Formats: sequence, structure tokens, C-alpha cells
Amino acid sequence: MKRNQIRKMTVAALFCAIAVVGSMFSFPVLGSKCAPVQHMVNILCAVLLGPWYGVAVAFAASLFRNLLGLGSLMAFPGSMLGALLCGLVFHFTKNLPATLVAEVFGTGILGGLCAYPVATLLMGVDASAVAFYAYIVPFLISTVAGAILAGVLILALKKSGALARMCATLER
Repeated sequence: MKRNQIRKMTVAALFCAIAVVGSMFSFPVLGSKCAPVQHMVNILCAVLLGPWYGVAVAFAASLFRNLLGLGSLMAFPGSMLGALLCGLVFHFTKNLPATLVAEVFGTGILGGLCAYPVATLLMGVDASAVAFYAYIVPFLISTVAGAILAGVLILALKKSGALARMCATLER
């Protein structure tokens, strides 16, 4: 393997661990566990690693969270769609505000809509008991909090020069 691939995989594993441990800092909103650290990790992956690593980290973190009893199946659609969308937006635009909005839209709207079939088909939730858009609000609350955390962290890293050094190290 190339040296930069090993670095990227190492950073991805670190982000996965941060997302899993960070899920212990969650709060319930309307039957969903909101874990803003996952959304922060999605955005950091988008900026440092790219969209495909971001999706892989989101999937692995969701899987580990479920295996450890720290999350629900709702973690998959929200985190993975948010990671993909914000990763693609950052890859093509290099625009941080657009990336934050993409994470919020990908997780909050698209992930919220995709959570409905997961809830009804895989979790046994009665389809008449929950509207197809019922997961949008809790997902939005979680992802907005995570996007704010990520925005503050990335701006601080950028101001200190650490972000440029991190990006350069991962691109070698």
C-alpha cells in the first residue's frame, strides 16, 4: 500500500473511534438518538479524507454503535447520506459553508426520509403510527449541532495553520 493510503486509513479509523465514543454523548429527540459528534466526524472526513472514506467511516461507526448498543438502525441512513453529500460537495467546491449545509441536508432531509423505510421494514415500527417525514426534525437537530461543532473546529484548525499541515500530510 502507498504511504498516504495507510495514513488516510489510520485517520479514518481514528475518526471512526471518535464517532463511536462520541455517540455516548447523545440525547433522545422524538424516538431517535441524536449524536452530533457523528456529523462533526462526517464533515472532518469530507475535508481531510474525501467522500468515500467519509461514507466508510459513517458505515463502520454506525455498525460499531449498533453492535455496542449505543445506537439504532437509524444511524445508517442519516450518517451515510450526510457523509456522502458533504464529501462530494467539499470535493468539488472546497467551500466549507456549502459543505456544512450539505451535511445538514444529506443527514437531516435525505437521511430523515430514508429512515422511514428502515423504521417500518426493519425495526417493526407501525407505518400508520409514524409519518414518513417524522425523522427529519430529530435528524436536523442532531446534524445542525454537529455541523456547528465541525465549523468551529475547522475554522480554529485553519486559523492556526494546522489544517493545511494535516491536508498536506495526507496528500503526500
